[in-house]
Amino acid sequence: MKLSRKVPLNALRVFEAVARHGSFSRAADELGMTQTAVSYQIKLLEGHIGDQLFLRQPRQIVNTETAERMLPSVVKAFDFLGEAMALAQQTASETLEIHSSPTFASHWLARNLGAFQLEHPGIAVRLLRVSKITDFNRDPADVAIRWGVGPWPDLECQLLGRFTYAPMLSPALAASIGGVNQPSDLLKLPIIGAQQEAWQHWFAAMGEAIPDLTSHKQHNYIEQDLSGNAALAGQGVAMLNHIYYPDELASGRLVAPFHTPSGDDVGVWLVYPHSRRNTPKIKAFREWITAAVAADRLRTEPAMPDNPDA
Repeated sequence: MKLSRKVPLNALRVFEAVARHGSFSRAADELGMTQTAVSYQIKLLEGHIGDQLFLRQPRQIVNTETAERMLPSVVKAFDFLGEAMALAQQTASETLEIHSSPTFASHWLARNLGAFQLEHPGIAVRLLRVSKITDFNRDPADVAIRWGVGPWPDLECQLLGRFTYAPMLSPALAASIGGVNQPSDLLKLPIIGAQQEAWQHWFAAMGEAIPDLTSHKQHNYIEQDLSGNAALAGQGVAMLNHIYYPDELASGRLVAPFHTPSGDDVGVWLVYPHSRRNTPKIKAFREWITAAVAADRLRTEPAMPDNPDA
């Protein structure tokens, strides 16, 4: 049997509009129908399911329990149909809008996106640095790069990596105290982003007692790119990910005095709505970024013993 005979799609479209507006007349205006036609479609649907959907009260329409149970699934179904139509209408040239956490955007994506565009010249890219969590129901993003523990059940989530980190500072700052030879030497210097939990993880990984860093308030940055810039300027020691600063380490603008990297459960994730998982431009970006980040980690990160994600 054809889907159109089993599922009265037009009547469901009318039902969704009436339930959303709480009004037959406003639903009719939105759909370009008469109020009589709207009432007919609702009666048709009620006959199809064998239950009443709306209580007609003076000056208002009230959803029944049956309507309340139906509505979320009907809305989701029309969202999927909308995605299918958008997919069918895509042209050869399209734009992929990426919302990314600031440091990943400035210190990895911006440096590597050119390779993606060479592989996919028909896809234009719009990259936005964002500090807030992207709301795909409201924001125009196609995908987002999120920093956190994850995964999140309401989204498709691809773990790009849990990156290693270590204290880094300018060589001039290290020389100012006669060199940094043991973890306690770091406490003689300003600690950048001292409230970040990474500092506790690193000292614990080094077998050291976790120090009290509450007095280090001058450079209390949250974003790592700000911490890195402060470290490069010689303002203190920052806990930085190796993947973001390979060139600075290779050139000697930054030094990482200790060869024991650390890591934790926080990762970088590619996220997007479940309904978009088969969108060609998103599939292309997912395949490219997963491979590119994995290759860059092999190049930039020191090995971590007993860490399967290193």
